[in-house]
Amino acid sequence: MLVMESAIIFSALIGIVVVFQLLLAAGMPWGSYAMGGKFPGKYPPSMRLASVIQAIILIFIASIVLSKSGLILPGWYSFTKTAIWFVVGFSVVATILNLITRSVWERRIWAPVSLLLLITSINVAIG
Repeated sequence: MLVMESAIIFSALIGIVVVFQLLLAAGMPWGSYAMGGKFPGKYPPSMRLASVIQAIILIFIASIVLSKSGLILPGWYSFTKTAIWFVVGFSVVATILNLITRSVWERRIWAPVSLLLLITSINVAIG
């Protein structure tokens, strides 16, 4: 049961990050809350494209977690037994980067989210 709950929490949190990335891509002036605050205000066009690409990658990552937990895409299960460890590694890196960023807001908002993503991805991986 913990695996499914963790997958749902993970996916909900990733959903929030995806929406945030898409809003950055759409021109919301929240650049100081991402990428170490390097682009305060609205992102330049290249970073907007990067936000869209990040959103797509995050959706794929959520699909891996949901498939490994048995909630969607049962045909992916054998792939996700290995791929989930990529997700765990990604979550480790994201947590570290959000803890060491120069952006105070990024540390306050995204570090806790990243830590929850790490914990829930580990629960799904070992579950």
